[in-house]
Amino acid sequence: MAADLTVPQLSALSAKHRPTLDQALSAIRSRAYWSPHPEHPKAYGENAPADGLAAFEALRETRLDLGQPGTDGWTGGEVSPYGPELGVEYPHADPDVLLPAMKAGMAAWRDAGPEARALVCIEILARISARTHEFAHAVMHTSGQAFMMAFQAGGPHAQDRGLEAVAYAYEEQTRVPAQADWSKPQGKKDPLALGKSFTAVPRGIALMIGCNTFPTWNGYPGLFASLATGNAVLVKPHPRAVLPLALTVQVAREVLTETGFDPNLVALAVERPGEGIAKTLAVRPEIKVIDYTGSTEFGDWLESHARQAQVYTEKAGVNTVVIDSTSDYKGMLSNLAFSLSLYSGQMCTTPQNLLIPRDGIDTDAGHKTYDEVVADLAASVGGLLGDDARANALLGALVNPDVKSRLEAAAALGEVALASREVPNPEFPDAVVRTPVMVKLDAARKYWEAADANAPYLSECFGPVSFAVAVDTTADALDLLRRTVREKGAMTVGAYTTSADTERAIEEVCLEESAQLSLNLTGGVYVNQTAAFSDFHGSGGNPAANAALCDGAFVANRFRVVEVRRQA
Repeated sequence: MAADLTVPQLSALSAKHRPTLDQALSAIRSRAYWSPHPEHPKAYGENAPADGLAAFEALRETRLDLGQPGTDGWTGGEVSPYGPELGVEYPHADPDVLLPAMKAGMAAWRDAGPEARALVCIEILARISARTHEFAHAVMHTSGQAFMMAFQAGGPHAQDRGLEAVAYAYEEQTRVPAQADWSKPQGKKDPLALGKSFTAVPRGIALMIGCNTFPTWNGYPGLFASLATGNAVLVKPHPRAVLPLALTVQVAREVLTETGFDPNLVALAVERPGEGIAKTLAVRPEIKVIDYTGSTEFGDWLESHARQAQVYTEKAGVNTVVIDSTSDYKGMLSNLAFSLSLYSGQMCTTPQNLLIPRDGIDTDAGHKTYDEVVADLAASVGGLLGDDARANALLGALVNPDVKSRLEAAAALGEVALASREVPNPEFPDAVVRTPVMVKLDAARKYWEAADANAPYLSECFGPVSFAVAVDTTADALDLLRRTVREKGAMTVGAYTTSADTERAIEEVCLEESAQLSLNLTGGVYVNQTAAFSDFHGSGGNPAANAALCDGAFVANRFRVVEVRRQA
């Protein structure tokens, strides 16, 4: 077992990172905009773009040896959605050897205390930040995100979410003092006196199960929440998106070693093709915390079967926008077009159902019929993506063949208002790039109220697919919204209205069903984007997710407080 953090090391880390921790703590309390991680590629230095690309290229066709115990072979096989094979091999772990080794370092990590753990976590994030260009290429070529989105979402935005989790973890662990003197008066007798200590103790080993589309953005909150609360973390990436999380584990192990802790507090578990190790690992008795982003089916399985662990899931949902009226018709169309197009709709927050009264809506450009709204929105999407270079920059590539299949099947579900088209990518000719499809559907109450209703708009169709759903009235739209969120869940809800009464009614539905709501967005903020330290991603209150990124509940049950009382 490695020695714990020395006083000089702690002092140096505190001088370097305590101001960042304090600012993060201030930000989660004020909810104001703040980020220590620059969004613009030029902020990382003149040579950073070339150096980052060179570092990524140097990783290809190599073996990433992390020095983990229990390595019983090597595995890999990632193929970029843009076409090239990455050729990186990763250690395959024997859990019977690796898990005991991970547990061995936890006592020293626990005893270091919340502040030391937070500072070490921030150092890990700082080193990742310095390699943001390299990580951006790794995210791009495993998720299919366009480079700028991979740079921002996979880099600074993911790092912000990791730091946010560290701040919440520190806040929750320090809510109780480490020491307390307790004295109870006894009248004429001497008071009863005790000395008490309170220690935040981890649950055990945490399993972070990564996703294909946002390996760092969705992975960092759970990883750093668990690590900052004293748990060891086993990172199990999606088999198509290993590299960004493998690099993260590499950095974490380096920092842990340099600060005197056991590097096995963070380890990687990569599966061989078809092995499916997530289920095996999830029910092991050593695993006490699980973070998962992915399908509802496997998320439900984890919640039902991994009974020994505290399970945090983000699953599927049906995101909905209610269009009642608007005072900025052009701005509404532009905002929605961008939201539907970004990363080919492969975000868990992308709108799917657009509920529009069949009699139309009132706007600053006059009354618009249902057909006019749909046609104008289709034209707005078409205009946004009409130039192939801009389309590639916004759409990225389809992450896997399942998305392509859903996209192609959607056209048969109803009248196509906007057909999908292939977009050539000159730099990556093998990339599968498609513009969104928009399908017109009818949602008369008699259909969706039926007990056996199986309309397409009552299920998630993940990818660049949206449904322009005609409803009888706005009141019916709200009832359908309520049912959808209650039964299927939603990560986001959007709405456009000029009516104060309607706005209150929409807000009431979202409050009662625990759905995050964005109202009347017409500028540069979009329903499918959230800001760390200010916006909550998910609510934990509907079937789409049982946790929110990030709040106190997301970190508080990753540790328990153990009290020791001593006679004074």
